[in-house]
Amino acid sequence: MAVFIDVKVTPRAARSGIAGTRDGVLLVRISAPPVEGAANAELVEVLSRALRVPKRAISIVSGERNRFKRVRIEGVTEEVLRAACQLPD
Repeated sequence: MAVFIDVKVTPRAARSGIAGTRDGVLLVRISAPPVEGAANAELVEVLSRALRVPKRAISIVSGERNRFKRVRIEGVTEEVLRAACQLPD
């Protein structure tokens, strides 16, 4: 079972973490610069920590070179995702 979520990444932030939602998109701040996949790797790490899943369970489906990304998360239900990321119903 996999869940898909739309994410907007803000690179070069002071701290990495989930910053809330806007228009159904999860906002994630990343301290890494958007160079050579560093921001994508940190996005996977932030989501992994927040959802308590292994990094290998998270993959970027689209938007690898864009601030707006579509992320696939294995082994998580939609309810767990909403609770961990504080998403509205």
